Amino acid sequence: MGRVVHFEIHASDPERMAGFYRDLFGWTVQKWDGPMDYWMVMTGDDSQPGIHGGLVRREGSAPSEGQAVNAFVCTVDVDDVETTVARAEALGGTVALPRHAIPGVGWLAYIKDPDGAIVGVMESDESAG
Repeated sequence: MGRVVHFEIHASDPERMAGFYRDLFGWTVQKWDGPMDYWMVMTGDDSQPGIHGGLVRREGSAPSEGQAVNAFVCTVDVDDVETTVARAEALGGTVALPRHAIPGVGWLAYIKDPDGAIVGVMESDESAG
Protein backbone atom coordinates (compact mmCIF):
# COMPACT_ATOMS: atom_id res chain seq x y z
CA MET A 1 0.00 0.00 0.00
CA GLY A 2 1.35 3.46 -0.89
CA ARG A 3 1.57 5.65 2.24
CA VAL A 4 2.34 9.33 2.24
CA VAL A 5 5.86 9.56 3.67
CA HIS A 6 6.82 13.16 2.88
CA PHE A 7 5.15 16.35 1.72
CA GLU A 8 6.62 19.30 -0.11
CA ILE A 9 5.57 22.94 -0.13
CA HIS A 10 6.58 24.93 -3.21
CA ALA A 11 7.11 28.63 -2.49
CA SER A 12 8.32 31.68 -4.38
CA ASP A 13 9.90 32.98 -1.13
CA PRO A 14 10.87 29.94 0.98
CA GLU A 15 12.20 31.99 3.90
CA ARG A 16 8.88 33.85 4.20
CA MET A 17 6.86 30.64 3.98
CA ALA A 18 9.13 28.97 6.57
CA GLY A 19 8.17 31.76 8.98
CA PHE A 20 4.48 31.42 8.13
CA TYR A 21 4.40 27.68 8.93
CA ARG A 22 6.59 28.09 12.03
CA ASP A 23 4.23 30.73 13.41
CA LEU A 24 1.00 29.01 12.35
CA PHE A 25 1.65 25.40 13.44
CA GLY A 26 4.82 25.59 15.56
CA TRP A 27 6.74 23.50 13.03
CA THR A 28 10.52 23.47 12.96
CA VAL A 29 11.80 24.58 9.57
CA GLN A 30 15.51 24.69 8.87
CA LYS A 31 17.64 25.05 5.77
CA TRP A 32 19.08 21.80 4.49
CA ASP A 33 22.87 21.58 4.19
CA GLY A 34 22.62 19.75 0.85
CA PRO A 35 23.52 20.93 -2.65
CA MET A 36 20.23 22.76 -3.37
CA ASP A 37 17.96 25.34 -1.73
CA TYR A 38 15.73 23.13 0.41
CA TRP A 39 14.25 23.49 3.88
CA MET A 40 13.40 20.51 6.08
CA VAL A 41 10.01 20.73 7.83
CA MET A 42 9.59 18.82 11.09
CA THR A 43 5.91 18.76 12.07
CA GLY A 44 6.17 17.21 15.53
CA ASP A 45 7.59 14.48 17.71
CA ASP A 46 8.38 11.18 15.96
CA SER A 47 6.54 9.29 18.73
CA GLN A 48 3.21 10.62 17.38
CA PRO A 49 1.53 9.78 14.05
CA GLY A 50 2.34 12.12 11.21
CA ILE A 51 4.87 12.91 8.55
CA HIS A 52 7.59 15.47 7.97
CA GLY A 53 8.21 17.34 4.76
CA GLY A 54 10.14 19.97 2.94
CA LEU A 55 9.92 23.43 1.48
CA VAL A 56 11.46 24.24 -1.90
CA ARG A 57 11.71 27.29 -4.14
CA ARG A 58 8.86 27.21 -6.68
CA GLU A 59 9.77 26.65 -10.32
CA GLY A 60 7.35 28.84 -12.27
CA SER A 61 4.50 31.11 -11.22
CA ALA A 62 2.33 30.81 -8.12
CA PRO A 63 -1.32 29.68 -8.41
CA SER A 64 -3.65 32.46 -9.57
CA GLU A 65 -6.40 33.95 -7.41
CA GLY A 66 -9.80 32.37 -7.96
CA GLN A 67 -8.30 29.19 -9.42
CA ALA A 68 -10.06 25.96 -8.47
CA VAL A 69 -8.23 23.60 -6.13
CA ASN A 70 -5.80 21.55 -8.18
CA ALA A 71 -3.55 19.97 -5.61
CA PHE A 72 -2.82 17.04 -3.36
CA VAL A 73 -3.91 18.76 -0.16
CA CYS A 74 -2.36 17.78 3.15
CA THR A 75 -4.48 18.36 6.25
CA VAL A 76 -3.05 19.32 9.63
CA ASP A 77 -4.67 18.28 12.93
CA VAL A 78 -5.37 21.40 15.03
CA ASP A 79 -7.08 22.05 18.39
CA ASP A 80 -9.44 24.71 17.03
CA VAL A 81 -10.14 25.38 13.33
CA GLU A 82 -11.59 28.87 13.85
CA THR A 83 -8.57 30.00 15.91
CA THR A 84 -6.17 28.50 13.37
CA VAL A 85 -7.92 30.16 10.42
CA ALA A 86 -7.90 33.52 12.21
CA ARG A 87 -4.20 33.12 12.97
CA ALA A 88 -3.49 32.18 9.34
CA GLU A 89 -5.28 35.34 8.18
CA ALA A 90 -3.31 37.46 10.66
CA LEU A 91 -0.12 35.95 9.24
CA GLY A 92 -1.09 36.89 5.67
CA GLY A 93 -2.99 33.77 4.63
CA THR A 94 -6.53 33.61 3.25
CA VAL A 95 -9.50 31.26 3.47
CA ALA A 96 -9.83 28.92 0.49
CA LEU A 97 -12.72 26.87 1.93
CA PRO A 98 -14.52 28.03 5.10
CA ARG A 99 -14.92 25.82 8.17
CA HIS A 100 -17.51 23.11 7.64
CA ALA A 101 -18.55 19.88 9.31
CA ILE A 102 -17.40 16.44 8.30
CA PRO A 103 -20.19 14.53 10.11
CA GLY A 104 -18.91 12.26 12.85
CA VAL A 105 -15.30 13.32 12.21
CA GLY A 106 -14.77 17.02 12.87
CA TRP A 107 -14.44 20.49 11.39
CA LEU A 108 -12.42 21.16 8.25
CA ALA A 109 -11.25 24.33 6.52
CA TYR A 110 -8.76 25.02 3.74
CA ILE A 111 -6.46 28.00 3.97
CA LYS A 112 -4.04 29.47 1.47
CA ASP A 113 -0.62 30.50 2.67
CA PRO A 114 0.62 33.95 1.55
CA ASP A 115 2.06 32.30 -1.58
CA GLY A 116 -1.22 30.63 -2.58
CA ALA A 117 -0.50 27.04 -1.47
CA ILE A 118 -3.50 25.30 0.08
CA VAL A 119 -3.37 23.43 3.38
CA GLY A 120 -6.26 21.80 5.22
CA VAL A 121 -6.84 22.20 8.95
CA MET A 122 -8.99 19.67 10.83
CA GLU A 123 -10.39 19.83 14.37
CA SER A 124 -11.49 16.40 15.61
CA ASP A 125 -15.08 16.44 16.92
CA GLU A 126 -17.26 13.34 16.56
CA SER A 127 -20.35 15.48 17.29
CA ALA A 128 -19.74 17.69 14.21
CA GLY A 129 -22.55 17.60 11.76
